[in-house]
Amino acid sequence: MAEKSYDVIVIGAGPGGYVAAIRAAQLGLKTCVVEREHLGGICLNWGCIPTKALLRSSEVFHLMERAKEFGLKADNIGYDLDAVVKRSRGVAKQLSGGIGHLMKKNKIDVVMGAATIPAKGKVSVKTDKGTQDLAAKNIVLATGARARELPGLEADGDLVWTYKHALQPVRMPKKLLVIGSGAIGIEFASFYNTLGSDTTVVEVMDRVLPVEDAEISAFAKKSFVKQGMKIMEKSMVKQLDRARAKSGGKVTAHIETGGKVEKLEFDTVISAVGIVGNVENLGLEALGVKIDRTHVVTDAYCRTGVEGLYAIGDIAGAPWLAHKASHEGVMVAELIAGKHAHPVKPESIAGCTYCHPQVASVGYTEAKAKELGYDIKVGRFPFIGNGKAIALGEAEGMVKTIFDAKTGELLGAHMVGAEVTEMIQGYVVGRQLETTEEDLMHTVFPHPTLSEMMHESVLDAYGRVIHM
Repeated sequence: MAEKSYDVIVIGAGPGGYVAAIRAAQLGLKTCVVEREHLGGICLNWGCIPTKALLRSSEVFHLMERAKEFGLKADNIGYDLDAVVKRSRGVAKQLSGGIGHLMKKNKIDVVMGAATIPAKGKVSVKTDKGTQDLAAKNIVLATGARARELPGLEADGDLVWTYKHALQPVRMPKKLLVIGSGAIGIEFASFYNTLGSDTTVVEVMDRVLPVEDAEISAFAKKSFVKQGMKIMEKSMVKQLDRARAKSGGKVTAHIETGGKVEKLEFDTVISAVGIVGNVENLGLEALGVKIDRTHVVTDAYCRTGVEGLYAIGDIAGAPWLAHKASHEGVMVAELIAGKHAHPVKPESIAGCTYCHPQVASVGYTEAKAKELGYDIKVGRFPFIGNGKAIALGEAEGMVKTIFDAKTGELLGAHMVGAEVTEMIQGYVVGRQLETTEEDLMHTVFPHPTLSEMMHESVLDAYGRVIHM
């Protein structure tokens, strides 16, 4: 095939890649996207979107079980796992198809196949019809990441699952082990536990959700345990012994805690021990790209150090979040187009975990703020003090805010409870606008809403809380 030339070639059509391509096209750049599997990447097809569809089903099921609390009757409550999964896959398919429409709308060429970069400014794509050669002055790497697999704990799709297997379960686990309590692990633990699995979570760190504020992690753990989960912290799965049988197999997990190993039996294991960047087979090393622990090293503008080559999203390192990838995509497209691009600040990106109860945060934890030398003021407000939360039957949770005592700068915000993944954006906007405690105190929050707790938490940090 004849070589085709573009202003920008984006490798990978996940939330970083397809957004970068759209913004580049909007700025008048001739753009091409190369994708080896599905438009929308992991996020739309195997990550963010389908997991939220599953979690919505478990949330509705949980509410149905609580019908009596609301004066309602719901007898013989149950679920159809196949139908739950079918809905999830349908949601993912709908959104993935929408990306194809956006590519056409913005006149972006899409080449399906596996890409390599044989030389600077060159991309070679192996497609079903042969090899397609492409050229561009600017190439954006947006190849994402995949599940990390530890030796001896590898997934087999039968007894040991990755997130992909957990999204399309061949059965409902009776006794489930989840290895890892980050967002992915806890979300699956929450889903399966709510639907009746006897769930155990093993975390090597000293607390679940280890990237969150310690107080929020402790609150979440208490809630998980109340729901019937077993939480094993400072623990490590050393070995999995698998035994298959026609009537169903089993896995014996060797779990070490405090130097002692105990053997526990499960019928299903979900491994959620992190991710690794998709950096292989692209030709990056030959180009002189620096790679650190499977992630491409970049500067604040996602430049790799190789002229005209950028890396965005999961392949470029933490935080591994779709919205971070999308904004980096926009920034890189604007940089290429000669616009005044603004670097993405990791400490101003919200993290959201859609378990029950939800967890959300932005900025520094209390411990991190102290470590950085800030003199801080901390405010807290519980869901039990909020009228809307009580009316919703969701009185379990809290909002925590952290301020610089000298300047009033909002250093961090941390939440656990119903719908906090929606509320957190208020604090994200506040940080972006360099909001102080005074600005937040003078802001009028509508009543009755859950968001009023955001106001009360700020007031509490300065000894002015009203409803507590």
